[in-house]
Amino acid sequence: MKILGIVGSTRKSETSGVHTLVQAVLDHSGCEYDLVPLRGKTISGCIACLGCVKDNVCKVKDDLADLRDLVVGADAYVIGAPNYYSTLNAVTHAFIERWFQFRHQEGNLLWGKLAVAVGVGGTSGKYPADDLEKFFLYNFIETVAKVTGQGAASCYSCGFGETCKVGIPIMLHGPGVKITEDMIPNVAKQPQSMQAAAEAGKLLGKRLREGHDRSRVTQTMQQRLMAMFEHSA
Repeated sequence: MKILGIVGSTRKSETSGVHTLVQAVLDHSGCEYDLVPLRGKTISGCIACLGCVKDNVCKVKDDLADLRDLVVGADAYVIGAPNYYSTLNAVTHAFIERWFQFRHQEGNLLWGKLAVAVGVGGTSGKYPADDLEKFFLYNFIETVAKVTGQGAASCYSCGFGETCKVGIPIMLHGPGVKITEDMIPNVAKQPQSMQAAAEAGKLLGKRLREGHDRSRVTQTMQQRLMAMFEHSA
């Protein structure tokens, strides 16, 4: 069983809370995995050209083409993204939006697989994790766990964090804040988030090793999606 880990943060790995949590999930899974950062990659959103409808292969020529085989070949996914405006950042959204190529003519290349959604934000990682779960559902992929953490908002290092009246430091610490190293959020120093990542990895690995039934998961996810549509009608 192989897991594909995707780090949607465009920060360097050593400064990315998303990378830290995705790596922790993968390391605790006990499974073979590939880990791919989207940093530096050019991936556009879906352009609705419908070039993929006949063969389930996207015709947009960019860096996603080289990742397609990894997406198809994986048994599960651990995808992490930072919180931008209470949603996914653009490159992560574009990456998973382009999974539209797999949906045509009952294309079941992704159906019934498993996933862990990871979100990190300056205040909360809940929103990107929830959005990833929704994308997984549309592809009939079960989200077995969501892992979130508080990361270092860019306001701490932009140079104006102590004076900007709408920045995260003042929002969290109040007027007159003096930024110190110990106040900058770091998911690696958040026991609850790191423990959640470890538990998510163990659960994902356990599910994969103990008779994972893609057909059953597919049926459950289809029913869940239909129920969601019924409630929104």
